[in-house]
Amino acid sequence: MNVATFDAYPDSTVRYSAAGAHLQLRGVTKSFGANTVLHGIDLDIPPGQFVAIVGRSGCGKSTLLRLLSGLDKPSGGTIEIEGATTGWDDHVRLMFQEPRLLPWQRVAANVAVGLSHAPRGADRKREAQEALEQVGLGTRGGDWPSVLSGGQKQRVALARALVSHPRVLAFDEPLGALDALTRIEMQALIEQVWQDKGFTAIVVTHDVSEAVTLADRVLLLDHGRVDMDVTVDLPRPRRHGDPAAAAIEGRILDRLLAR
Repeated sequence: MNVATFDAYPDSTVRYSAAGAHLQLRGVTKSFGANTVLHGIDLDIPPGQFVAIVGRSGCGKSTLLRLLSGLDKPSGGTIEIEGATTGWDDHVRLMFQEPRLLPWQRVAANVAVGLSHAPRGADRKREAQEALEQVGLGTRGGDWPSVLSGGQKQRVALARALVSHPRVLAFDEPLGALDALTRIEMQALIEQVWQDKGFTAIVVTHDVSEAVTLADRVLLLDHGRVDMDVTVDLPRPRRHGDPAAAAIEGRILDRLLAR
């Protein structure tokens, strides 16, 4: 992975990919009528960092992810990607909990939806095929979504997000509907493609163990504010049940459950 040192954490030896985008939030607020969901969020996310956002339901996790994905606009403050406050939407992709595949299109055509701005033709088909190979479904491009398992459908959704080579890839509870074994397999796949591609990754999850397994950094949101910002400086790949990971998870859960 092509890497470049980022000095936001001067005491850290962690190196992040130059392929990912640098995100900066300054005083970001979001209100829906009289209800303020986010209160003055300040964040600096180095290019290529993997960030997990956890917190209780209603704390503002998905709202923050939508702002970072360009699907919504802040009520106040600024969001910059690579120093720009506008025009960065094409660099960002969002993967939802539901695969949202088109049942009338075959698997390869569903992946090619991620290339909606690219001209049709052989290159489009080739890129869709390459994306399917990256997620382990290189032979399934001609299948209908209805014959795929839940985990395979999420792999197609991941391929659709990857095919446009995003600099920021956001995940909104992408594994929440999967069984335990498939969830672990998908965690490993997401980590693998992140390491291979070098994009900046931001995942919202209710699973603190998953956050510690995947992320370089875990943000705990509470009532629309960053209540905890934890660096996860552990070697990869991380084994479930590892004592060091469990200790970090315990710190986050102690703060979360104290509320």
